[in-house]
Amino acid sequence: MQNSKEKTLSQRIAERIIKYILEENLQPGDKLPNETVMCERLNVGRSSLREAMRALASRNVITIRQGSGSYVSATPGMIDDPFGLTFVEDKQKMIKDLMEIRFLIEPSIAAMAAIRADETDIKNILTACENTEKLLLANKNHAEKDIAFHTAIALSSKNIVVPKLVPIINSSIPLIRESAKFTMRDETIEIHREIADAIAAHDAVRAHDAMYLHLIYNRKHIKSIN
Repeated sequence: MQNSKEKTLSQRIAERIIKYILEENLQPGDKLPNETVMCERLNVGRSSLREAMRALASRNVITIRQGSGSYVSATPGMIDDPFGLTFVEDKQKMIKDLMEIRFLIEPSIAAMAAIRADETDIKNILTACENTEKLLLANKNHAEKDIAFHTAIALSSKNIVVPKLVPIINSSIPLIRESAKFTMRDETIEIHREIADAIAAHDAVRAHDAMYLHLIYNRKHIKSIN
């Protein structure tokens, strides 16, 4: 019974810490006050606070750095694999199913980005596009920059839910490259540039169609390696 009550207490403390983060408008990477200050502010004991902090760390709300302190996570509340895709045995089936979802939402995301992107958003998209292009031309692994490109577009949609979904959807990007040698260099360079230019021109229809074409290229590649 004692353990059950203690667990309930730690959950309540965790909720109060989250409330504190929101009220103080702490941003990803910001440091939380030290343990002594937090205990005094929340009027709780050290052991209860530590348990609550560990629980928040497991949920990726905070990051605990030994000898440094606790910080708001880079992507608060988002765990790396919320759908458990790592444990799906049939990776080829999973890639195809992820592509289906990408067809449903990414063209529309690109269209939203074209309508809502500001100058900073456009700069980030163009930079991510150029970074991906450089790696492609150098025949280097570009999966990370490719994901950054799609993430920049998602952020530009100004829809607060979309950036939470896209990292999961984009998990198909490295999987595709792990499945076989990537052979779509020229197509990827061309269509990434087309997507970026369409968004920069605030042309929603052109951005939608360019993203759709990009996904068609990817689907064609997936079929070719099966």
